[in-house]
Amino acid sequence: MAARAEKGNNRIFTFKVIQSNYSCMVRGFPYRVLAIPEGFTLYQFAEAIIESFNFDFDHMFGFYNNLTRYQQSTEGYELFADDPDPRYNFDGPDFPGVKKTKVNAVFTAIGKKMLFLFDYGDQWYFRVEHIGIEPAKRGKPYPDCVKSVGKARPQYGEPDDDSGEDDPNKGE
Repeated sequence: MAARAEKGNNRIFTFKVIQSNYSCMVRGFPYRVLAIPEGFTLYQFAEAIIESFNFDFDHMFGFYNNLTRYQQSTEGYELFADDPDPRYNFDGPDFPGVKKTKVNAVFTAIGKKMLFLFDYGDQWYFRVEHIGIEPAKRGKPYPDCVKSVGKARPQYGEPDDDSGEDDPNKGE
């Protein structure tokens, strides 16, 4: 995603995004602090998250308010709603899409946390926490990765990995 310079009259939402596991454990996991314009869609936000962890933006995803059992969420936003595919038939509530839903409509309070689930097959879990709001800096390009801590776990395994394990996300 190409960053674009803000005009200075928009607010910037700051998020701590932690690459996690299926139990949403966060201690010791890599994280990124991202500055996102409040008017970004959840789709644009997801793209910024994925790029900050050096993943390919090539799978379905959703944001959910249940951090450990996304299927039991009462609030959620899914790419499935924007790009329905009859091959995917999930039981559960029909959530709104991510392509028109704005970040500021979802993250209405500092401290709000959501699970960002990327790739329903490999199930990459990221805990997203809204940690601040500040005015945009005129001419500064956003989205911006303000801080990067820890090496992200690779999306498709280590390049020299011949173990045959194709799911580095399990077993933690």
